[in-house]
Amino acid sequence: MSKKRIIVVEDEPDMAELLAMRLQREGYIVETIGDGTEALEMIRCSPPDLVLLDLMLPGMPGTEVATKLRNDPRTAGVPIIMLTAKSEESDIVVGLHLGADDYITKPFSMSVLLARISAVLRRSRDIAATSEKVLEVGPMRIDLERHNVEVNSKKVPLTLTEFRLLVAIVSARGRVLDRNQLIDQVLGMNAVVTDRTIDVHITALRRKLGKARKYIQTVRGVGYRLADD
Repeated sequence: MSKKRIIVVEDEPDMAELLAMRLQREGYIVETIGDGTEALEMIRCSPPDLVLLDLMLPGMPGTEVATKLRNDPRTAGVPIIMLTAKSEESDIVVGLHLGADDYITKPFSMSVLLARISAVLRRSRDIAATSEKVLEVGPMRIDLERHNVEVNSKKVPLTLTEFRLLVAIVSARGRVLDRNQLIDQVLGMNAVVTDRTIDVHITALRRKLGKARKYIQTVRGVGYRLADD
């Protein structure tokens, strides 16, 4: 198996060096950069397997970097784990709205960070390993191998979490999935979770699906299901 490549976007040299050393020890290929604008260009030119993104950056804040990555088809599917000193639930929700696949507050345990990285990369591998390679519902076509979603033949750029959420709901074929089931299937046991986590991702997913959003049906007080065509 080829080594996974991670770009660490962190402007504190000591923290960047610490992260790089530990990740390299775990077998990852690591590149570090401390400027938001330069990081955006680096990621666009050569998308990595995962980005560790600090929010407080010179050049361009991490929030803007995340937004631009998610709006670019070349990088929309690259997993992002945000690193920040902000720990309020509202800050976490903002991070999720911007397309973060996970969110870790400083100071953090290195072992926890490694577990989160492993979980996010594993979710990405799980999609590629799914036996059914294409799912179709109404105008939606979901290509699991290419991490590609189209609505009426127009590509819809989704984050890894949004993609997994859509796959989980479509694969259930009308069976209701409650929030805990979706958290387990989409985010994993070690992900940052608030009461609004799944709802935030559902809102973003529906917005991107446009007219096809009607297929993601809310079952009030329970969870979500695939609506009848």
